[in-house]
Parts: sequence; structure tokens; C-alpha cells
Amino acid sequence: MIAASLTDAELATRLAHETGVKLVELRERLVQEDASPWFMMDAGDALAHRFIVDTLHRVRPDDAVLSEEGADDIRRLSADRVWIVDPLDGTSEFGEGDRDDWAVH
Repeated sequence: MIAASLTDAELATRLAHETGVKLVELRERLVQEDASPWFMMDAGDALAHRFIVDTLHRVRPDDAVLSEEGADDIRRLSADRVWIVDPLDGTSEFGEGDRDDWAVH
């Protein structure tokens, strides 16, 4: 579990790492299930987005989040801090199953 006591840099690092681990596990399972690339891409985007946004809302409740995969959070216009994230950069590469040129930002 990611703690609220982390610095912002530590939090960003832990979030990116833990999201990456979850994505690797998801992709391994979906490859074994012979999921389509489109399904893998959608599942990866959804998992990464939900984990990052839910975690940030829990540990930094006053911050807003602008995610490439989510609806625009109007709170970002007045928040003191906004996290700008691309939960799965390289979605199409992730969906190919055998590529590793994707990342969490």
C-alpha cells in the first residue's frame, strides 16, 4: 500500500513502479488467455488509470488529476496541485504482447 507520508517524488516513483508491475502481470495473463490486442490495450489503459487515480485521490485528496485516459477533472483549474499522468504510454505496443517499449508517466 502506498502511504500518504511519501514525498511527491517518492509517490510518483512508487506509483509508476507499482502500476508497471500490475501492467506486466495483467499482460502476462492476457497473453496466456490469447486476448486480442484491442482487449489488452483497453484493459491496460483502464487498470493503469484506475490504480493511479484512485491512489492519488486517497493519498493526496486535495490534489486534482489530469489523466490522458480519464474525463477532465474541472477541479484542476483551481487546485493548488495537479498531477498530469499518462497511465499507459505506448498503449498499442502494450497490446502487442511481446514488446517492452511502453511506460507509465
